[in-house]
Amino acid sequence: MTQTPDRFADAPISHLVGFNVEPGEVGEATVSIQCGPQHHNPMQRVHGGLIAALADAAMGIAFGRTLMDDEDFLTIEMKINFIRPVRDGRIVAVAKVVQRGLRIGFIECEISNRLGKRVATATCTCTLVSE
Repeated sequence: MTQTPDRFADAPISHLVGFNVEPGEVGEATVSIQCGPQHHNPMQRVHGGLIAALADAAMGIAFGRTLMDDEDFLTIEMKINFIRPVRDGRIVAVAKVVQRGLRIGFIECEISNRLGKRVATATCTCTLVSE
């Protein structure tokens, strides 16, 4: 069993949406996106679904970086709290695995705007799956 730390960092969805995934340590991930009008909801603010997708990507990559090559996982629960709106600029999600057991992992994430102010916080629970 070997470990390829960044096999989850190159997901097709990240390319499609425009996420930038930074190299990182095992159990950690930093993912960002440059937001503009194309990401707005009808109130001219970044859509909450994009912020949730950013958090989901960061948490998934952080947990994925703890797995061996023959292990896969699924997210079984995710929660996000939106704290302040974003109109444009870079937002960054920083995720860290809090607990990694034999079958279950718990991950936390903070999303910040270009000024370093907290935009949202998120958590998720992941489970290892076998085929």
